[in-house]
Amino acid sequence: MPYESINDALIECVRACGGSKSAGVALWPTKGVEAAQRHLLACLNPERNEKLSPNELMLLLRLARDKGCHAGMQQLSHELSYAQPAPIEPKDELAELLRQNLEAHRESQRRQDRIERLLQPAASLRSVA
Repeated sequence: MPYESINDALIECVRACGGSKSAGVALWPTKGVEAAQRHLLACLNPERNEKLSPNELMLLLRLARDKGCHAGMQQLSHELSYAQPAPIEPKDELAELLRQNLEAHRESQRRQDRIERLLQPAASLRSVA
């Protein structure tokens, strides 16, 4: 780290995913093993016109991340002069999302209680008249 190019880092990601056959099939399951492999190798060859789409790049980075490989993300950060990213463990992300969800539910309940309090006097006035 750093790699010579983003393609070199992506090749490392492909290796972490089990090689070009496995990664190719994960990216393009309908192509078949050999065709997907050839297409992926062409996409990672700077001499070829084939390139990964933004969504395909994201999927490859995500697959590599799931295998513990952060080479692609680290290379992007290096080349774009960002601080090195720190991966978040899925269980930590889940815990944070659950915490945020609980807080949002509590806030929603507070708003609902306030609405009911504001509507209550108007309803009681109507019943008196």
